[in-house]
Amino acid sequence: MVDNFEQEILFPDISPQVAQIAKRRKSDEARLPKDLPTYRVIRKERRRRSISAYRQGGVIEIHIPARMSRRQEIEIIPEMIAMVLRREARERKTDLQLMQIGMEQLATYLPEFDTYPASINWRNMNERWGSCTTVDRTIRISDRLIGAPNYVLNYIIFHELIHLKVISHDQEFKNYLSRFTDKDKAEAFLEGFELGCQGGGLTLSPAINN
Repeated sequence: MVDNFEQEILFPDISPQVAQIAKRRKSDEARLPKDLPTYRVIRKERRRRSISAYRQGGVIEIHIPARMSRRQEIEIIPEMIAMVLRREARERKTDLQLMQIGMEQLATYLPEFDTYPASINWRNMNERWGSCTTVDRTIRISDRLIGAPNYVLNYIIFHELIHLKVISHDQEFKNYLSRFTDKDKAEAFLEGFELGCQGGGLTLSPAINN
């Protein structure tokens, strides 16, 4: 195994270049806003000029041509993220629509319930998909689910509706939850979402070809 000192002796022409590239990369990344949502950049050999971005498993994926320079990549990241966020904002359901979904879930899956939510609204939550306060019958849904498939959003709302009557996740709760038609499908999506988000803020892939 050759240590760093020996590498500098064996490859004197390469080491300064590597250090310079690393320094330039760090300088470029410093130009990015600090509050960007989780994202990854994917370079594709077959992509010549087009650039696309969408959310996949909770992470915004930005697909760019493999030939694009690092500086161009840094410049395009905020713009593409903003485009995805604008698109998601257009798809965002209103609080009234969330309540309508909840009432439909109660009628379909929980007809025996005589307790109804006072409100259902979006909330910025990173640790939970949803929460329910039984005292005032308020339900909050994580805004990470904006743009998620309807069956996933419906499943989380249904989950919180059950908590209006059953506080814990005991067997009674599970029996109610099993009534949801797309339960397994929704849970699989959420599991993939969480895996996609692991790693935190900036996620850059130098080259992924497919």
